[in-house]
Amino acid sequence: MTSFASIDAFTTTPATVSRTNNLFGRLRGVNPGLVLAWLVIALVIAWAIAPQLFTSFNPVQGVPSEKLKAPTLIHILGTDALGRDLFARLVYGAAHSLTGAFVAVVVGLVAGTALGVIAGSTGGLVEEAAMRLVDVLLSIPGLLLMLSIIILLGFGTVNAAIAVGITSVASFARLSRSEVVRVRRSDYVEAAFGSGGTFLSVLWRHVLPNSLTSVLALAALQFGSAILAISTLGFLGYGAPPPTPEWGLLIAEGRNYISTAWWLTTAPGIVVVVVVLAANRISQSVGKGR
Repeated sequence: MTSFASIDAFTTTPATVSRTNNLFGRLRGVNPGLVLAWLVIALVIAWAIAPQLFTSFNPVQGVPSEKLKAPTLIHILGTDALGRDLFARLVYGAAHSLTGAFVAVVVGLVAGTALGVIAGSTGGLVEEAAMRLVDVLLSIPGLLLMLSIIILLGFGTVNAAIAVGITSVASFARLSRSEVVRVRRSDYVEAAFGSGGTFLSVLWRHVLPNSLTSVLALAALQFGSAILAISTLGFLGYGAPPPTPEWGLLIAEGRNYISTAWWLTTAPGIVVVVVVLAANRISQSVGKGR
């Protein structure tokens, strides 16, 4: 018959203690703020992908008898002036806001990085001309440039996203150009050229992989900024037209009822702030490499 002493000895072996210590060590190394940020972004992405899993209400059709209802167990964030469920409009609006932010980041990342890489890798007159173009873009206020582009392209979420992306081209170009110049002057790049490597092969195999880490961190940061900028354009009436459930437009629609129906502006405003803060926290972890 096995004694209690032998059982205790078995359950407290050095291997078991080591595994337990390693587990607690990994848990202590987890940043709660970063985990919370990823959970927020994951929830919003789930809203955008499968909104019907989170609400059964129609985001664009309301019930007149239910208009301007305060938050209840049925309408957890209340209803708007047309009787539409505000939570449903927030959930369905995630697709428009996130899609617009993604398009904006891609436009700025691709165009800006290409411009910066060309300028940093070629040098001379090409670099001078590219950097003067960047200086011109930086000298124009961002909101003014966005509004000018939207007036040329027309209203809509995609056009607003393109306008936001163009305003970020200069930032991507300056960062990518400085990183390319730094890597281009390193010893291993010189050795690659000395061993017979062509310009394009060295650029693809050595320069780009070692110079785009900071650019990707900036892209993560720009994602939050793009959500805020697109919401600003929607609030001003230059984004998606009604009754599209876009977050900035939701805030604009509720501003006339702020004294009687505070939830119409408070709820979408909090959602925008929380998502932007979460994206910024993730971008900081990308920049630090953890």
